[in-house]
Amino acid sequence: MKPRVEKLAYVPLRRRIAVPILAVVIALLIMGMFLWINLKSFSDVLTAYKEMFTWPFSPQMGFFDTLAKMVPLLLIALGLSVVFRMRVWNIGAEGQLYLGAMLTTWGALYWLNDSVNPWLAVPLLLIIGSAGGALWALIPALLKAYLNLNEIVATLMLNYVAYHWVNYLIYGPWRDPKGYNFPVTALFPKTTWLPKIGGLDIHYGLVIALVIVVVIYLLCYRTRWGFQVKIIGDNPTAAEYAGIDTRTNIVLAFAISGALSGLAGSIQMLGIQHRLLHGFSPGYGYTAIIVAWLARLNPWAVVLVSFLFGGLLVGGEQLQIVLRLPVSMIYILQGIVLFTLLAFETVARYRIHFVKD
Repeated sequence: MKPRVEKLAYVPLRRRIAVPILAVVIALLIMGMFLWINLKSFSDVLTAYKEMFTWPFSPQMGFFDTLAKMVPLLLIALGLSVVFRMRVWNIGAEGQLYLGAMLTTWGALYWLNDSVNPWLAVPLLLIIGSAGGALWALIPALLKAYLNLNEIVATLMLNYVAYHWVNYLIYGPWRDPKGYNFPVTALFPKTTWLPKIGGLDIHYGLVIALVIVVVIYLLCYRTRWGFQVKIIGDNPTAAEYAGIDTRTNIVLAFAISGALSGLAGSIQMLGIQHRLLHGFSPGYGYTAIIVAWLARLNPWAVVLVSFLFGGLLVGGEQLQIVLRLPVSMIYILQGIVLFTLLAFETVARYRIHFVKD
């Protein structure tokens, strides 16, 4: 008998469920080794995990901070889940987030004024932010659709353009003269702020994000366009023979993804920051890639995974305070999760079959 590796024609449901769970568990074990090397005490490692998984999810502690960080992750991951279904890779969500935040800032500070009704100002700014993200995503979309340019390179490079464009503005013409020389803009008028939900310490951006979950689910699973997107992702050649316009669908999927990333940037400005400042995003656009893959591009699963990763970000901030660990430890954990997920995804698609010599 000798072993032979065979690729599975269909991955069983139990494997598809087990893959993300195993990826997270293995990542946490590897992360524990890094923490033990840094802290040199097993009890401190347990303390670190306790802080990481209790503080962010306790209503008396960091629960609402977790919800606030969940919102941009949820919106961006929903957009990525649409474009990734086509097996087209938008790595530029971070740049699209920045463009949405930038145009929202322009609208709040230089277009609207204090006299505009909040019921009109907030929706207008959210639309502007979404449009900014969509337009930024259309650049690599058109290059991919009509020139077959590698979208990974194009979207990734545009992230740096967006990041430094925003930095130029906040260090230059948009810098607040009353900001003590810090790289921040002036505070937005209060008429442009997203209101809080009742007496809770969370803004209505959470409601908007949850509504969009339903919209994306219906779009991907209950419409003809969603079916076409799936066919393009599974077999582009078959899609062409079936008369599906691949180019138009690529552009449309990128536009939706960019719009949701821009909306995330807009909500972050109007609901949390209330001004544009340097480094306002801790890498939401990149973290959302992991969120989308862990959720297996399912909108309902994206809600859960983005909530957990929002808690992970809050837990990382708590580790800085309690154990004086650098926040980079959380980014290490995110990277380990992604690598283990990719590894288990590959393994899950194969099986070892023993055959006679």
